[in-house]
Amino acid sequence: MRRIPWLWAAALAAYAFLYLPLAVVVLFSFNDSALNASWVGFTTAWYGKLLSDPAMLQAAGNSLFIAAVSSTAATVLGTMAGISMQRWRPRFLPFLVLTPVAMPEILLGVSLLLFFRQVLDLTLGLFSILIAHITFSIGFVAIIVRARLAGMDESIFEAARDLGASPWRGFVRVTLPLILPAIAAGFLMSFTLSIDDFVITFFVAGVGVTTLPLQIYSMIKVAVTPEVNAVSSLLMALTLTLIALAARFAPETLKGSR
Repeated sequence: MRRIPWLWAAALAAYAFLYLPLAVVVLFSFNDSALNASWVGFTTAWYGKLLSDPAMLQAAGNSLFIAAVSSTAATVLGTMAGISMQRWRPRFLPFLVLTPVAMPEILLGVSLLLFFRQVLDLTLGLFSILIAHITFSIGFVAIIVRARLAGMDESIFEAARDLGASPWRGFVRVTLPLILPAIAAGFLMSFTLSIDDFVITFFVAGVGVTTLPLQIYSMIKVAVTPEVNAVSSLLMALTLTLIALAARFAPETLKGSR
């Protein structure tokens, strides 16, 4: 019992270390000063300035398009991979699907860059970013779907087969409705990872295609202005919202299999 106050203090210090910088970013996004060195006054002008910045709007549009397309493709492929790993347990599929999840982002980015340029001789751009984001998102969807299936009673699927359901009909009528929350959570998770990704996108973007994280990086090389804080706050709010939705769709899946 004597250690409880110290544990609370350590936990509060850790959370403060993690979240206080985020709170400062949000606070200074309302600072009425271009220098951003000290608090001057409250304003929402920097959020309005974002809406009139063509480069920022273009970057945001690219990020949303890439996230939507890559997440849709990764959800379809990841769902099939998760079902296969749980039902038929192929020997090498878990290695192929889960390796991009465990691999450091910088290593994955360099590997994809070399593959696109030296093997495929592909011009880097929007297509290369889409392929890269699909590659690292499939594993996250597969993990969530597999965990959902692992927590289910197999007798449900056996009963469907005993009643004469074909494999496809059993999937559509029984399996799909049961795993739909996990599929939705996987989509939201992959969307979040895609729209926030910087490291891998930095290697495979090429010239002329800019996403929101890349645009923010180019801006902070000059100075951390309130406009940077504003776009970072919006991106943070979107990310937290998507994670909260994913946790609501499949709370037991995101916490781990039963």
